[in-house]
Amino acid sequence: MRVIVAFIWAVLISSALAYILSSMANEMFNFTQALGLSISMIVAVMIIDGVLSSFTKSVE
Repeated sequence: MRVIVAFIWAVLISSALAYILSSMANEMFNFTQALGLSISMIVAVMIIDGVLSSFTKSVE
């Protein structure tokens, strides 16, 4: 459930970011680019979560 919610938020935030940046550059909105950005964001968040979780478990 946590991964699904994180993926939905990543898609929404990256789509909004891509829309704003493309609007500022007077270009068309590219959903494929926004989807690629959201996939990279969710992978980065999952990696950081895994590293931090293993770090806190090893300290205890």
